[in-house]
Amino acid sequence: MDLFPLYNSIRIAIISTIFIFFLGIFLAYKIKELPRTLKGILDVILTMPLVLPPTVLGFFLLKILGPNNFFGKFLGNFDIKLIMNWQAAVVAGILVGFPLMYRTSRGAFEAFDENLSFAAQTLGKSNTWIFWRIILPNCKEEIIAGIILSFARALGEYGATSMVSGFIPNKTATISTTVYQLWRIGQDQMAYRWVMINVLISFVVLISINLFEKRKSS
Repeated sequence: MDLFPLYNSIRIAIISTIFIFFLGIFLAYKIKELPRTLKGILDVILTMPLVLPPTVLGFFLLKILGPNNFFGKFLGNFDIKLIMNWQAAVVAGILVGFPLMYRTSRGAFEAFDENLSFAAQTLGKSNTWIFWRIILPNCKEEIIAGIILSFARALGEYGATSMVSGFIPNKTATISTTVYQLWRIGQDQMAYRWVMINVLISFVVLISINLFEKRKSS
């Protein structure tokens, strides 16, 4: 059994989650301080990938990153290609997983007791020190939940991933695209194996979330 789809899926999900983490907490923290109207507009824009069909997201990515489009041509000047390779799946993973990290982080930051920050400021601590040493540790349960959900979303992505990276054995194949290809050619037995692997990973993710929720409530 070729395990490349498992390795590639995990690789894509991990790299996507790293980008999602930093981008999600940065934007969530900055946007919570904006005026209500502007915050509402940005909320709609940033969470739109959560409700749009994955094929629509894939279409937008193709139009943005395709070699015949402006941004794709710009990347081509640096010999960077983000279509029909595993790196394109990372971009798709970031796009679909980001709203989950953003929403959970912003909710945590808005519920944070600002008096702790004010106390640190009176001691002469910088805003950067306060964010990483006080705010983030106090919001860690929600942040960790966002990380887990974003990882799971990026790991299981199919629609946008299949459009921008395709299915190339040992190059771009993921668990989701492999299941579809095996079903398409009638190899149901192999498809069931990958389905069970995906179910097992999903089970572990859900258990992890439940454990963090119990820890938070205790």
